[in-house]
Amino acid sequence: MGQVFHPSANSLVRAGLGLLVILALLVLSSALLVERSPINTLVGVALSQPVPFSHAHHVDEIGIDCRYCHSSVEDEAFAGVPATERCMHCHSQIWADSPMLAPVRESFATGVPLQWARVHDLPDYVFFNHSIHVSKGIGCATCHGRLDQMPLTAKAESLNMDWCLACHRHPAPSLRPVGAVFDMDWRRNIDTPTAPGLMERNGVETRGLTNCSACHR
Repeated sequence: MGQVFHPSANSLVRAGLGLLVILALLVLSSALLVERSPINTLVGVALSQPVPFSHAHHVDEIGIDCRYCHSSVEDEAFAGVPATERCMHCHSQIWADSPMLAPVRESFATGVPLQWARVHDLPDYVFFNHSIHVSKGIGCATCHGRLDQMPLTAKAESLNMDWCLACHRHPAPSLRPVGAVFDMDWRRNIDTPTAPGLMERNGVETRGLTNCSACHR
């Protein structure tokens, strides 16, 4: 029986297999890029909210402390979302008739809470405790970015597992004096203790920080 395929068919098969491998790598690379892009992480994407709340106005321009609205951040796992009554402490007097604040007034009148879209929404299988991070000297801006410069709130970091683990493996560079945790404009200076000094002063122990149970319970 004569030869069915021309000898050049071997080269064509090898070239085809090579192209398939390249195509598979391109698909995998594209999937990884999409996973880490704002399309998936929503970094820098301002979500639609019932009221366009501006941290830049309330924090930077007016000077309201983070803890006035997020009152449980020092003591509990959840930082707390302010009740409408907290908003009305000011807005019953200031911009009381503003059309933009109509949802706030309606919420206050009816007792139905505003349905804010959570910007930093971790999966249910991830446990994050705000109070522990605050007590160890992790500033708000470390995870949330410069909220005081955001007219509309958006994620500054992906908050994915790799990002969290990078800090848990080497927490020292992220530390600051506990008294400066809520200072959005804090910068290291000549009086700032060294990274090892902050580790000791803030009582940060690296043992166990990368255990699965530290975040998954």
